[in-house]
Amino acid sequence: MAAISMKNLVKQYGDGFPAVNDISLDVSDGEFMILVGPSGCGKSTLLRMIVGLEDITSGELRIGDKVVNRIAPRERNLSMVFQNYALYPHLTVFENIAFPLRLAKRPDSEVRSRVQEVAETLELTEHLDRKPANLSGGQRQRVAMGRAIVRDANAFLFDEPLSNLDAKLRGQMRTEIARLQRRLGVTTVYVTHDQTEAMTLGDRVAVLRKGLLQQVGTPRELYEQPVNLFVAGFIGSPSMNFLPATVDGSFLSTPLGRFELQDPRKIDAVKDRELVLAGVRPEAFEDAALVSTEKAAHGAVIHDAHVDVTEWLGNELYAYVPYEAPEDVANSLRALSQELDSDQLRTQAVVALDPGSGITDDQTADLWIDTRRIHLFDPATGDNLTHQEALAQTPAAQPPAE
Repeated sequence: MAAISMKNLVKQYGDGFPAVNDISLDVSDGEFMILVGPSGCGKSTLLRMIVGLEDITSGELRIGDKVVNRIAPRERNLSMVFQNYALYPHLTVFENIAFPLRLAKRPDSEVRSRVQEVAETLELTEHLDRKPANLSGGQRQRVAMGRAIVRDANAFLFDEPLSNLDAKLRGQMRTEIARLQRRLGVTTVYVTHDQTEAMTLGDRVAVLRKGLLQQVGTPRELYEQPVNLFVAGFIGSPSMNFLPATVDGSFLSTPLGRFELQDPRKIDAVKDRELVLAGVRPEAFEDAALVSTEKAAHGAVIHDAHVDVTEWLGNELYAYVPYEAPEDVANSLRALSQELDSDQLRTQAVVALDPGSGITDDQTADLWIDTRRIHLFDPATGDNLTHQEALAQTPAAQPPAE
């Protein structure tokens, strides 16, 4: 096992386009790091640079204490699992898993022992004599994983390994991959465009956008403290709502109502601004009729909100509340929605309600919003004005002297 260190990595193609643009990222020994972002953000290119399938235009890549920029892929001792499994159709499951050991000319006794051990771990023992064509998608993916872990690699690299599986099987395989990585403790870099995989699998997550690194942190940090509009819109399902808001002292006037900010640092962060984007996650809302008196004190009620459509999922209820927004804000949200491959970032608020709520389609309702959970974004730059680093630069209000 080994740490992976990337310093100012750049991958520039012949037309001058930087698919990876000055990325610096350290993956600790034994860490599970997720590279996530929409299509074309550079995550797979970066993974291929690590394994050696893409040349590095500039920058430095270290595996352990060794610079590997010009070292051939086979000499980096990395195991990679591809999106399309990349199994040999004419070989049995046993021989597919054994292939790296055969290539390394390991003795037959060791090959049998190692393959058997891996097969037991991945529940493939009864399939060792079968060919890939006779296996299900999940079984083929486990064979591909077995081929990766059968050797003592410095790190595992996964390139969207679950994207070809159905939703139920993806959930099962996520659990298997997480359990396997925890048990083996091998440094792992995992590429995905699915933010659910990113949130459930990784120790840390690196969010990429157009070849640039946006933010690195634990899933909780990215969810609770996104550094900008892009990260806020990408992390979380459904996406965060963005409401245009005019500032009047400690009050925000939004299309859904007028709210008072409670955090003195947030108030100070917007004191010289006329317009901001208020970011509110769907989970920060509730049916006002179901909110306790104690909880209600930490938020505000949105009266007579027009609920266009509802979606009852058994364990939760989503309500869609359309609103009017200035044309420039609406255009910005549409552009961000297209970049994120999402149709949720439109001029509507998505609110997550208790499934016991009686709110239905095409009615007005009173909703409650937890104003403590409002994020404030600069509409021009997209920066999160309420990110903890930004707030750290603004001292909290001091209590009055006695």
